[in-house]
Amino acid sequence: MLSRRHLRIKALQALYAFTQSHNDNLVLGEKELLKSINKLYEIYVYQLSLLLEVVEYAEKRLEENKQKFFPTSEDLAPNRRFIDNRFLKQLSENKDLARYTNTFKILWADQDQMIRKLYIGMRELPEYQEYMKKPDCSYDDDKEVVQQIIKKVFTRSELLQFFYEEKNIHWSDDFYTANLLVVKTIKSWDESWDEMRKLPLLFKEQVGGGENEDREFLIQLFRKTIVKDEEYSALIENKVKNWEMDRIAVMDILLIKMAIVELLEFPSIPIKVTLNEYIELAKMFSTPKSKIFINGILDKMIVELKSQKKIKKMGRGLIGS
Repeated sequence: MLSRRHLRIKALQALYAFTQSHNDNLVLGEKELLKSINKLYEIYVYQLSLLLEVVEYAEKRLEENKQKFFPTSEDLAPNRRFIDNRFLKQLSENKDLARYTNTFKILWADQDQMIRKLYIGMRELPEYQEYMKKPDCSYDDDKEVVQQIIKKVFTRSELLQFFYEEKNIHWSDDFYTANLLVVKTIKSWDESWDEMRKLPLLFKEQVGGGENEDREFLIQLFRKTIVKDEEYSALIENKVKNWEMDRIAVMDILLIKMAIVELLEFPSIPIKVTLNEYIELAKMFSTPKSKIFINGILDKMIVELKSQKKIKKMGRGLIGS
């Protein structure tokens, strides 16, 4: 379920934490990396379970409205389209979600105020209002409105972000990724699936068994960036002779080293993909000028490493690239 970019981001965050802690225990660093992956999955399950809490709150409001002294005709015969949303019904019955909810001990009982605000935000959403007014709705309509609630209500809720930061300081980094994964899950869900359908895992399932390719990519990217630190530092120094290494942003150095690992150690990843990915990560995590700096350094390195025949790409369309 995690894309290669997500994996690069997790590796970058773990490498930054590793270098800043001045830790030299590689095994411990890898454990922390995998722990951060597990924590990302936990917040993902939290977000799925929160959807069900909003549904439960919405149903409770309908029942309360019926008990008014002077209920309106709408109170007595409310629009139940959202409460009866077929995707959310499937989610509420899913055994795997129930199991993870119990494992992570997820409880929303003391978060009434936050759930109420999320409910209000949802009702004010134009996409929700349009959905509720439609004469008929398909299963895709049911899924689409839930995606919009995640994107435009949950993701933008400062109260919800603060809730997760209070639970775990590292979850602030994972909040947006978790929401993207929830949306990805909703898009992939099928109306025919029953309550036994497994939730997707963070690492794509490996066909035919064996070592998971994405998990191995993550670990090797992290490990080799550390193990070959001195060698790659020397490569960088040769390309920045007018700069002192300690004047270059730590994040820039990490990004360049990670890119070198991909260029030299991962023969199936095209050079252009590596270059583009690390320029994008520079835009996301470093200074405004970093993308130009990193692009320039990597361009020079690629020319040199190619001339030394150190870059060996294998696979369809990659030989000689």
